[in-house]
Amino acid sequence: MDLAERLSERERRRLAALHEYRLLDAPAGDELEAVVRVAATVAGVPNATLNLIDENRQCQLTTVGFEGGDSDRSDSMCAVRFESGRTTYVRDARTDPVFRHNPWVTGVLAGVRFYASFPLVTPEGHALGSLCVFDDEPGELNGEQIERLEDLAGIILALFERRRQARINADLAALAEERQRWTDTLLETIDVAVVAADRNGQPTLFNRAAREWHGLDGPAGRYRLLETDGVTPLAPEREPLRRALREGGVKDAEMIIERPGREPLHVSVSGRALAGPGGVRCGAVVAMNDVTGARAQQRAIEEARRELAAANADLRRSNADLSNFAGAVSHDLVAPLTSVGGYLELIGDEVDGRPKQWAQAASRAVTRMRDLIGSLLGYAQAGSAPVRRATADLADLFEQVRTDLRPAAEAAGATVEAAGPLPVADGDPVLIRQLLQNLIGNAIKYRDPSRACRVTVAAGHGPAGWTVAVADNGLGIPSEQRQRVFEMFTRLGTGTAGGHGIGLSTCWRIVERHGGDIRVDETPGGGTTVLFTLPERDGQNSGDRPL
Repeated sequence: MDLAERLSERERRRLAALHEYRLLDAPAGDELEAVVRVAATVAGVPNATLNLIDENRQCQLTTVGFEGGDSDRSDSMCAVRFESGRTTYVRDARTDPVFRHNPWVTGVLAGVRFYASFPLVTPEGHALGSLCVFDDEPGELNGEQIERLEDLAGIILALFERRRQARINADLAALAEERQRWTDTLLETIDVAVVAADRNGQPTLFNRAAREWHGLDGPAGRYRLLETDGVTPLAPEREPLRRALREGGVKDAEMIIERPGREPLHVSVSGRALAGPGGVRCGAVVAMNDVTGARAQQRAIEEARRELAAANADLRRSNADLSNFAGAVSHDLVAPLTSVGGYLELIGDEVDGRPKQWAQAASRAVTRMRDLIGSLLGYAQAGSAPVRRATADLADLFEQVRTDLRPAAEAAGATVEAAGPLPVADGDPVLIRQLLQNLIGNAIKYRDPSRACRVTVAAGHGPAGWTVAVADNGLGIPSEQRQRVFEMFTRLGTGTAGGHGIGLSTCWRIVERHGGDIRVDETPGGGTTVLFTLPERDGQNSGDRPL
């Protein structure tokens, strides 16, 4: 940094210090005027002035013996040497090579002869201006006069500083007052109750919300603090405000405020102790939030959960009753029907003519009833039996089903095969076997008599888990009826095969209990394809193989 830059930086700081005092163009005040009068008296001259030097001018803040004003800084006698911080004193300015051409000496502005200037320098070394005494006649000052005038310059600086501090204190007081008004407004506006206490735990502040919540805005002005049961009085040592003072803080403590003539309030309280000098606790403050509605909702949710648990228990008992009923149906209805069917066969063997035909018709009716009861039993068991999830090997289950259905397939001339490898999926092996058996059995039953029956089972993996497709080349299902086939007792009337309309309902129930879905599509070239998904449990990971 060169000399010019250093001087520029020094001047910038000097001007900042000068403007910080806020003296320019402001009234001098009685004290400064008195000091300037005393300066003229001490010097024994008729004229004295308090000059401040800013960027462009000399401002005569107050004067004695002449009418003061502003002049250009370039014309100022004080501006020549005031930054040196040393006293300037000349007996006759006309003979001084520095001042003899100055307009204050030559008569352009004045005819100064005797001149003395005492710089006003802050403790930080910034020259603000000077205390100046002068006369239009040559004169002298002795050493004591010079010392007293320098003392007066120091007094002027002290008055400057006192004025600055008074202004700062006033600004701070105004700021503090404004902050207090803002704090008071905030406390009175927010819907959070704020309570403060002194070091003895005695409340010293209740904001608007706190007064309302505690009933202090009413004529009674009384309240009680209760435990969250709404009955037990809250012991003094458990009051959140006292706990915050004693323990240093409290968080999310709950209590009930009981107020005369109003509904009790359930509040959550947090706060902390207030520390004074040396960390000594001098009080505490807490904030309260109204959680009455939230706790009522929580109680309602808990009650709903209890009711749901009771309903689930009732449902489990109903399912158990249904299973027991299905077992009773199996034993108490199927067994007698079997016996009736046997006797009808014996009767049919012993009679001739129409009685024999009647016996055979009755026997067929018994068989249909036994099949219906078996279907209903399967549907009930599919819905009530617990799902025991395990690793279900679909390839093994398929082979078991194919073995079970081999007589029916051979009788129908049907081919049943897997189109590619079948996976190990997540599910109940017993229910999945029942599912596959129903779907493959249906495909054989509702075959197209005009062509050889063919049933294929395939599987693929995707985001939803494993999707299994059972496709046939049978009679097919019209698109507008594909959704209703899963309803109980739905029979579409296609083909000549019998049925009760329960098998696909049972399939839907098994898939739904596994968390999957089931749908019917058309097989390319004709026929029906039933697709169902088996979702994976969390944590399972299988390689994707599209179906």
